[in-house]
Amino acid sequence: MKELIIDKIDSLPPLPKSVIELEEFRKQPEKEPLDLLKIIEQDPLIITTLLRVANSAMFGFRSEVETPSRAINLLGVNFTISIALGSVVQDLIKTDLSAYGVSTDDFLMTANLASTVVNTWVGPMDFELKEELLLPAFLQETGKFIISQLVDESGKVEQFKVAVNSERDTTQVETLFAGVSCAKITANIFKHWKLSHNLIFAIGFVGESDKCPPEYQKKVQILEIIKILCDITNPLGDLQVENALAKAKAYGLDPDSLKKAVENIKTRISDNS
Repeated sequence: MKELIIDKIDSLPPLPKSVIELEEFRKQPEKEPLDLLKIIEQDPLIITTLLRVANSAMFGFRSEVETPSRAINLLGVNFTISIALGSVVQDLIKTDLSAYGVSTDDFLMTANLASTVVNTWVGPMDFELKEELLLPAFLQETGKFIISQLVDESGKVEQFKVAVNSERDTTQVETLFAGVSCAKITANIFKHWKLSHNLIFAIGFVGESDKCPPEYQKKVQILEIIKILCDITNPLGDLQVENALAKAKAYGLDPDSLKKAVENIKTRISDNS
């Protein structure tokens, strides 16, 4: 199975010009919204995805967001970059999530939710850490597309669906079926595309924070908590929240601030749906 995963990653198409330009833009110390707009306007898929996210119940802006420039102003530069890269990466892999019983729109909204947790929970504690985590939080489940494809090709979709929709840990189910974690697959996808080390290391050690370089440990722990909380099969479900709070406590992070952030997000979604 691991060889199949490697083959699928190696066969992925190269990154388009828009992503390369986004990566270069992201590395700049000073990021001008107008420069970002010029990059994303080259790609209709990014524009469509950005406006769909901006108009979702997650934000509930007072009026419809009709232009990418307004979306950038409302969502912020780094959040916009995350959405842009996520939409292109999803399109490049060109598969679905039928094995999980969810749609690609569900995936996008869950990724959006993960970034919202970073903004709401991590933002008030550490602005710089929040900025560093927005992109890996949004993209850390990308490996699910490869896993779904492998499960489908092996004829085990129904068994996989039963397993992920039980109360078993989704990460354990993925590792059981694929032979490797979703985090490792995602990290190797981004390594194949030569994306940033922060993205590769922060995601690749999720679930193994005891093995990661010390400078990445807190990032990895937070991403693991967000991964639990935003499980694609039941994001913000009671069990997911309970497990995420327990993990935050185990890692010495503040579970009360996480609980408050989750409650705020749930209220926002409820009020705008």
